[in-house]
Amino acid sequence: MIRGRELWLAMLAAIIIGSVYVGVVFYTREIPEAGDLFGHALGIIGFVLMLMTETLYSLRKRSRLAKWGRMSSWLEFHIFTGLVGPFMVLLHSSWKFNGLAGITTLFTIVIVISGFIGRYIFTRIPRSLDGYEVEGSLSGEALRSARRLLALWHTIHIPIGMALFVSAFAHIIAAVYYVTLGR
Repeated sequence: MIRGRELWLAMLAAIIIGSVYVGVVFYTREIPEAGDLFGHALGIIGFVLMLMTETLYSLRKRSRLAKWGRMSSWLEFHIFTGLVGPFMVLLHSSWKFNGLAGITTLFTIVIVISGFIGRYIFTRIPRSLDGYEVEGSLSGEALRSARRLLALWHTIHIPIGMALFVSAFAHIIAAVYYVTLGR
């Protein structure tokens, strides 16, 4: 396994998506609007990736019955979709950050930064290939400190993620109501 493979794959995906975006900008000679076909596609695909980030990894982590794949693979998937999805949503914004969409974008930026912090803390705790904690590699106190820090991080990261999705769903409902149905 390549260490940080999900980060490299996310960067590659961002470069490809960013190149397509730049191509559209050059072709149309304007920044794509959030409400046009390309902008909607970016927003929808990005949001679906973010929704997958939030739900699939959490379901796998909490499921005692279904063992679909290794936890380490699901964490990589969580990190990949948690980077690529927000990048697409950022491009969807047309670089306008006012109102509810601006608040949603702010939550998105905060949750991505928080995710990087959590990934760093998570890597300080030794784990097996399946993602379960391994005892004995670190001194007892260093391991306890890392676990406490990870628990504190969870108490911050998860509520911010929930706030992000509440604001995102409100944005989607408002956009569909005022823009799409209002036409």
